[in-house]
Amino acid sequence: MQGRREEAAEWLVRAAERYRESLEGAPPGSWGRPIGAMKARLLAGDSGVEDDAGLALRMALDVPETTIGRYAVCLALLVLGRDGEVLPLALSLRGRDDFPADVADALWALAGADAAAYADASGRVLVSFEMRDEYLEDAAVADTALVLRALGRRRGLDVALRASPVLPAG
Repeated sequence: MQGRREEAAEWLVRAAERYRESLEGAPPGSWGRPIGAMKARLLAGDSGVEDDAGLALRMALDVPETTIGRYAVCLALLVLGRDGEVLPLALSLRGRDDFPADVADALWALAGADAAAYADASGRVLVSFEMRDEYLEDAAVADTALVLRALGRRRGLDVALRASPVLPAG
């Protein structure tokens, strides 16, 4: 958040490693761990994100399907460039009461390479973070918006997010 990108990348990679380590002994369906690992590595620009994506896909084979599990699989497939497989999963997340519509729309737009829909959904994700009263670890950061932007950049869909107090400086 303070523009110290290299230092932040080191800490994000450490966080991803801790997320993976914490999976050992965690109950089945502990999706926050692989999601956190993928998000941290995407934000750090770390190539280890592909291993984390593979882990999420292997987990999905052994755990009953859940909404958050579908989200994890969508992220993993997007990381691995398997966009065609994301479309039906992202579509299944749209219009649900137990999943943010803006995130589902952004996943669907990314997988379908729909630049206009992706830009719209990304803007709505950012607004949703600005309107929150509570954040993970009390850190007011629009991490999902940043992760979606990183995934968009991998596809040549670089949407500029407007300046916001929940985004890093610069």
